[in-house]
Amino acid sequence: MILLEPENVIIKKIFNEKLIKPTSVDQTFVDFDGVRYHVFTPNNKVKTELILSISLACWSELESFGAYDVLLQHYGSSLAKGLEAGYDVSIQIDLNQIPSDPEQRDGFINNLSLLKRNAMSAPFLQAFQTQKQLEGMQVPTDGSPAPQGPLLEIHYRNQEAIYIQAGIDRVTVIFSTVFQEETDKIFGRVFLQEFVDARKLPSIQTAPQVLYSTREPPLEIRHLPNLIKSDDVGYVTFVLFPRHFSNQHVAASTISRIQLFRNYLHYHIKCSKAYMHSRMRTRVADFLKILNRAKLDKSESERKTITGRTFRSR
Repeated sequence: MILLEPENVIIKKIFNEKLIKPTSVDQTFVDFDGVRYHVFTPNNKVKTELILSISLACWSELESFGAYDVLLQHYGSSLAKGLEAGYDVSIQIDLNQIPSDPEQRDGFINNLSLLKRNAMSAPFLQAFQTQKQLEGMQVPTDGSPAPQGPLLEIHYRNQEAIYIQAGIDRVTVIFSTVFQEETDKIFGRVFLQEFVDARKLPSIQTAPQVLYSTREPPLEIRHLPNLIKSDDVGYVTFVLFPRHFSNQHVAASTISRIQLFRNYLHYHIKCSKAYMHSRMRTRVADFLKILNRAKLDKSESERKTITGRTFRSR
């Protein structure tokens, strides 16, 4: 098992190496959810200037939720749109301007490696802000629906999406995920049921409430058109309460963790399948050893009578 982190390890590695020895670079790589990165040197004569670009499938939706403004807060004037064809935003970095203090330098590079996470945080931050605005409203007593914020949709993968909606006392986050294989559905159902049951333990009562359903979408998104209703699709609902985003540090931690949920789920499914296969291979090897021990040697299978005649025992 590995611990998935929101940072991109390749970005950290590239910039740490170029700080030690600046050289020309032109490297394209991908992250989870089909996110593409490109790090390159625009001018081979000036090896200390680099450009980091990113392409996200859901950038148009993220931009409508204020993603560009969020990235401006993190990267300032070095951020630009349309700098490289085929990529949504780019960051211009001058290695000579990176802080020399080790702690500040690590923080700067770590912030670059969080480019995807920071872009994806925009709809969550908007929902948290909307919840604070709705918090003072009263729940209607005449049976009419309680005030809610707009439903934010992020179609970040093919046939999969994240839905976020703020309410008076909570923010609801819904993941739709597609299971490609029959065994994935079984493992996924077991894991997600554990999420639901684990919250009943007294030690984790402060964790977000988790709900899981298959085929039938949750009520919050049931009205949306073109939803896939199939046993291959599962819906996981997280209910975040104000204590999960009470301040900037807690909100940032919550966003980082919940963004990785889908990756963790399918990673653990694959690890469980690999573990099951290794156990089955081990069991087969043990059975073969038993069968081999049960075979009689040639010397044991041939016996002689008292008269000297040889016969083979079965």
